[in-house]
Amino acid sequence: MTEQQLILIVALALVAAVVIAGLVILNRRKTERLKSRFGSEYTRVVDETGSRRKAEAGLAAREKRVDAITIVPLTPTDRDHYTTSWRRLQSEFVDDPKYAVTHADHLLSEVMTKRGYPMGDFEQRAADISVDHAQVVQNYRAVHEIILRQGRGQASTEDLRRAMILFRDLFDELIGEQVLVGGSTAPNRAVA
Repeated sequence: MTEQQLILIVALALVAAVVIAGLVILNRRKTERLKSRFGSEYTRVVDETGSRRKAEAGLAAREKRVDAITIVPLTPTDRDHYTTSWRRLQSEFVDDPKYAVTHADHLLSEVMTKRGYPMGDFEQRAADISVDHAQVVQNYRAVHEIILRQGRGQASTEDLRRAMILFRDLFDELIGEQVLVGGSTAPNRAVA
């Protein structure tokens, strides 16, 4: 083996090592970004899929899907209307918890529709919400389970009280907005 061949082999090995190190660093950054953005939803999806790689691909696909959707802030008038409706539902809880929870679910669906979220099946809605509202998507999943139990007549008054609390957190997140520099608004970008 000539000296030039040896130098070429060493140079190629160094380039390969740098490329591999770069890929490892990029992969770690991607993982940390997704963990930061999705919080406990990241862990849930990893556990559900059994694979960090599959989970990250799924979460990245969620981001891409939601980026293609036009999610709009509520107008002040709409926000006031929904806030008033929410307060009315909260006050009705004492007299009729089942009614209040059922109508809170409908009100939340109205808010999501008004904001531009597609209203497909529950899992797709939860996945869409998780992109911008990771801190409350677990609440949405928990509320959904309570609503299903309520439909079977298996939800206690305490379950319904918990549902209203969870609904409130999600409701507050979905009607809230963050004012950006220059006065424009955007949906809150919740980060766990």
